[in-house]
Amino acid sequence: MIDLNNREPFASGGNRFCYQHPQEPHLCVKVMRPGRTQILLDRAPWYKRGRGLDSFDDNLREQEGYSQSALQRDSAGLWQHLPRWYGIQQTSLGPAAVTDMILDESGTPAPTLRQYLNKHGLDEEVRIALQEFASWLLEYGVLTKNLIAHNLVLRRENGRLQIYLIDGLGCASFLPLPKFSSFFARRYIHRRIQRMWLRVEWEVSDKKIPWRKFEARGLKG
Repeated sequence: MIDLNNREPFASGGNRFCYQHPQEPHLCVKVMRPGRTQILLDRAPWYKRGRGLDSFDDNLREQEGYSQSALQRDSAGLWQHLPRWYGIQQTSLGPAAVTDMILDESGTPAPTLRQYLNKHGLDEEVRIALQEFASWLLEYGVLTKNLIAHNLVLRRENGRLQIYLIDGLGCASFLPLPKFSSFFARRYIHRRIQRMWLRVEWEVSDKKIPWRKFEARGLKG
């Protein structure tokens, strides 16, 4: 069991706390917030409640995302932009999803894309990194949910910025056609990439327009 008692998370989201593994600092340990799955179930519309409590557990959804067929091949290039998955493991705070920890050059957790954009804006270096990430998604057929700026982190490798997706694997399509058809998968990935660029544009804007309206306008254009 991984002992997380008396340890502070290095990051937290709406649903999970993220810890650095106490014995293996190259690993990231993600634990659901206490009672969070029940809260999400209670807030969900009636047609989603029938899926049960497990469908609101981000660790189980991440496990499902890593089980997609695109990630089952043995290819070194597959992990250029994605932490490796080490399963769900027991901790003193409950079950946890365990992945590689993406660290920067100083050995601390790599900054998110949002943090980078807030500091540097959409400069040429990060634009190239995003283009390479988008090409990788298409080359390997990796299915993701919306690619938002706090689920992408950056670290410098061989003098270049490299983007890693640390959360949001899986298929958000109502009909799961992208899971079974390469044609629909490619169309789906193209749409996610389009939304990614819109999200980046919104992140570097003054944000006077709410994201949902900004997204709707961009997708119409």
